[in-house]
Amino acid sequence: MQQRPLSPFLTYRWAYTMTLSFLHRISGLALTLALLVLVGWLLSASLGSDAYGRLLPALQSWPVQVLIALAIIALVYHFCNGLRHLAWDMGWGFERPQARASGVVVVIVTLIASAICIYFLLRHGQGAP
Repeated sequence: MQQRPLSPFLTYRWAYTMTLSFLHRISGLALTLALLVLVGWLLSASLGSDAYGRLLPALQSWPVQVLIALAIIALVYHFCNGLRHLAWDMGWGFERPQARASGVVVVIVTLIASAICIYFLLRHGQGAP
């Protein structure tokens, strides 16, 4: 009987589908951290205008804006790739060409949808309502 490898990523040839799987896990962790920031924002809003006023300048700083943009990208990617995983759970798209094509679709949809979401969320600085 042939022994199966204990760690497939050490013995398998790299494929971008492996990268997408890894990024799915990383985006889930990033969303967990982003949730903590969201809870802090909601908590400051619930504590009144003084607490919210102290937190607002930090949330409007460019490093936090970059982190918000990254959280949006993680959310959109995790959602799109989660739909792909649901399709796999139903037995669709396991063949190599289908898996590669769905991976490309996930990346393209993530880039387009993230750009749209970031534009509309962060455009408040340009005088938009």
